[in-house]
Amino acid sequence: MATQETPFSTVDETPISPVAAGARGRKMSLEQHLKDRPDRSELVDKNILPESTAAPSLQEKQKEVCFSHLSFLKPYYILLILGHFTRYVYTAMRLNEIPQLAKHMRADSLNDKISHRPSPEQLLKDGVLHDDPRSPEEKYAEAIEDEYAKREGGA
Repeated sequence: MATQETPFSTVDETPISPVAAGARGRKMSLEQHLKDRPDRSELVDKNILPESTAAPSLQEKQKEVCFSHLSFLKPYYILLILGHFTRYVYTAMRLNEIPQLAKHMRADSLNDKISHRPSPEQLLKDGVLHDDPRSPEEKYAEAIEDEYAKREGGA
């Protein structure tokens, strides 16, 4: 009897994609670049890499802690950037008064925000508030004023 060959006995050894002649050269080039790569200490010296090897979130927290004592200078820098520092120039020139300047600027911004706050009536009308937060005396005084206004306007 003759030996029978199975169709799976021969394996095709041809590569899927032909290997380019330059592939070896590219591989050697990559190895050369990796050898010539600067050391970590060099990159740290050039301020490319941070000194710490901690996670990025921890590094960010470290920076935050380092510069937290300078936070009072932030409004001063904002004033310089925006160019609205004419009324604060004299005060800002004396560095010991910058914290007070920051405090007053914060107070100004909070007062500005409070002045734009909607009234309780508007919040009731919009459905944000369910009960009127004013005291009964305030409600009574407003009702009296409204009544007088109606009478004067209608007379």
